Amino acid sequence: MTNITASMVKELRDRTSLGMMDCKKALAAAGGDIDKAIEDLRKDSGLKAAKKASRVAAQGTVLTKIAGDGNYGVIIEVNSETDFAARDENFRKFSNEALDLAYSNKTAEVAGLLEAGLEDAREALVQKIGENINLRRVSRLEFDDANQGIVESYVHNGSLIAVLIALKGGDESLARDIAMHIAAVNPMVVRAEDVPEDVLAKETEIYSAQARESGKPEEIVEKMISGRLRKFVAEVSLLEQPFVKDPDIKVSALLAEAGADIVSFVRYEVGEGIEKEEVDFAEEVAAQAKQDTSG
Repeated sequence: MTNITASMVKELRDRTSLGMMDCKKALAAAGGDIDKAIEDLRKDSGLKAAKKASRVAAQGTVLTKIAGDGNYGVIIEVNSETDFAARDENFRKFSNEALDLAYSNKTAEVAGLLEAGLEDAREALVQKIGENINLRRVSRLEFDDANQGIVESYVHNGSLIAVLIALKGGDESLARDIAMHIAAVNPMVVRAEDVPEDVLAKETEIYSAQARESGKPEEIVEKMISGRLRKFVAEVSLLEQPFVKDPDIKVSALLAEAGADIVSFVRYEVGEGIEKEEVDFAEEVAAQAKQDTSG
């Protein structure tokens, strides 16, 4: 048996951009011959799928699944390059398979789900529809039993925004209303004290620069800074926000009326945080034509 060294795996990875395990398997099958491994990979979907991995996948879907007794739920995001592919029946099938696997395995580890069989399905789908497909993230919320609280979800705007919420007290209707509010308003945290220190420091720096440009006395400037910071914290904290279905009442008051409390929430929006590449269509066509001519 040929000894597959780390340097051999690294060279094949550098030349193909495939994952370490894929490279190791290909080298083992090719008896350690890197050129033969590349040739073999070119004959199947693996190398073709990996070549598409550099293309930005910022479209797609977000999905949720809740246990029958309401004490457990999972949320996932699966990305494609285009909205057209996200509507493809095969893409939807893969996304639902990923959701079911995440639900049944009770895991939020993307790598573990891919290793559990999704990676082969993902590569086959990439080859079939010709776009980069990516299981981007998974989260789960759970109570030890149904008596401790409710896990509910809300999916908005054709599966482009989804929320998973854990609520103590109240009922499913309240939990769903709060999840709907989170989808619409996008709070950063549950409570004011949950706002990260680095976020507060950055906002303080910005407000300080703005306030000092006014030329007012330092004591007035300090009051302006603290006032603006309090307003910011209230705006990004779920409990301090006016309830979207009734702006005359805060979310905290709505929960208090029902004797309920928010434990945590997860909000996914398709493509959020992904740097999207802006491509001029005419330039893209011209570049493709040039490549076809030279090839």
